[in-house]
Amino acid sequence: MTPTTAVVVTGAASGIGRATAIALAEVGRPVAVWDLSAERCAKVVEECRQAGAPRAVGASVDVRTPAAVAAAAASAAQALGPIGGAVHAAGVAFAGSLGGVDDASWNPVIDVNLRGLAYLVDTLAPALRASGGGAAVVAVASVEAWIGHGNVPAYCASKAGVLGLVRSFAHALAPDRIRVNAVCPGAVDTPMMAPLLERPGYRQNLEKRIPLRRLAAPREVASVIRFLLSDEASYVTGQDLIVDGGMLATGVG
Repeated sequence: MTPTTAVVVTGAASGIGRATAIALAEVGRPVAVWDLSAERCAKVVEECRQAGAPRAVGASVDVRTPAAVAAAAASAAQALGPIGGAVHAAGVAFAGSLGGVDDASWNPVIDVNLRGLAYLVDTLAPALRASGGGAAVVAVASVEAWIGHGNVPAYCASKAGVLGLVRSFAHALAPDRIRVNAVCPGAVDTPMMAPLLERPGYRQNLEKRIPLRRLAAPREVASVIRFLLSDEASYVTGQDLIVDGGMLATGVG
């Protein structure tokens, strides 16, 4: 059974967030499309409506700002009705290394990837409690929460923090029948990956390391998120589901 309550999706203007918003629209869920660009949000809202969303709204939201999250949440509830789900797909990554730890490279990553999740759940918790049961939250983490990469320490730290926060929220919100889970994508063909994939030979070398021999499409991660938001995952909480084509399981990441 698919809930009919609305879902807020951050980072919904592109990549996994966009694919998730459309996937939810296809099963008839109202969707709030949040991202920094109002223009890009509007395009995804139209895609959601065409995909079957009974209602869809977009908003320019900086998830680093609690007041902005609160204002957008109130507006979404007024436009869409009860909010019974949230997906934190907003994310940023900056290259870095030891010896290069500074506020300019670390703060945006931690603030969007980790604090943004905390602000989102903290703000939406009352609405999720009031939605009638079966509410769920899904955070987009990464396999780099597990395996680490020396070139993106802030990103790895933020995504590992996401897993800890998910477990904490799952424990805190379980009495309210609110489930909280994460997905850990591996290599996904998204705009965030585009600069790397444009390097000569990078895609080919990466695909050789993936047992399924290809990158994931954003839709393939979105389908897993949609499952975790559905009643089919009604006894799943506090978990992180790895979606990486077998890299982690086979030790070739």
